[in-house]
Amino acid sequence: MQERFVNIAGYRFVPLNDSKEMRGPLRDFCVDLELKGTILLSEEGINFFLAGSQESVDSFISHLNEDERFSDIKLKISHSDHQPFNRMLVRLKKEIISMGHDEVKPREFTGPSIKPKEFKSWLDEGKEVIVLDTRNDYEIRTGKFQNSVDLNIKSFRQFPTAIKQLSDDLKGTPVVMYCTGGIRCEKASVALLDEGFSEVYQLEGGILGYFEECGGAHWDGECFVFDKRVGVNPNLVETDTVMCFTCREPLLAHDQLSDDYVIGHSCPYCVS
Repeated sequence: MQERFVNIAGYRFVPLNDSKEMRGPLRDFCVDLELKGTILLSEEGINFFLAGSQESVDSFISHLNEDERFSDIKLKISHSDHQPFNRMLVRLKKEIISMGHDEVKPREFTGPSIKPKEFKSWLDEGKEVIVLDTRNDYEIRTGKFQNSVDLNIKSFRQFPTAIKQLSDDLKGTPVVMYCTGGIRCEKASVALLDEGFSEVYQLEGGILGYFEECGGAHWDGECFVFDKRVGVNPNLVETDTVMCFTCREPLLAHDQLSDDYVIGHSCPYCVS
């Protein structure tokens, strides 16, 4: 049976001097299409996560393509049998992904990307490379690339400080960094280059792009996503992971077996 909802995510760093004027009409357009999700607009660009029928998603993409600033944005696409978002929001933000460093401007300069299949070939052949996870600790707990470096951060804003703790001995080794869909690495790559790392790559399309092209090779677990699905597996299918109502931590299957897990009240992370 064909799945009902199409989920899309995309972003682009591009100057937007009219973000305030765009907000209302763009929201109305999405509401008319019965789309739900979030669109972030700022002077540095656009970032969106939306879900709806195939027809509605196609109409939204066509609408974006009418503006040359958003033409042919690369999309991460998956499917679900339920609507993973509660409502349709269009928000104005200072940054479409918050790092708190105004000097980092990916539309002017960012680190080079590496395609998923090339990255997989590096891992297949055992090439010396640092695989750096730029995500938050709770995301990493649900799944990660094998032997990847975890910076143990709770917010992306902590990334620039956290990388200062990496050994200087690593700065001559190639680094491939990754996040869910690629947007955090656009900024993270600049911060790492500024710290003196000489060869820095960002995984094109992030984890979701890698899953689409390479499946689960060299990956352990699932990928946390920021909607009601909570997690998807390397086949981009929703998993059984749920979110704690109280502390918003993702709960894998074994977490849900804990005596501390009381639906709507507590989980092992609330009481630890």
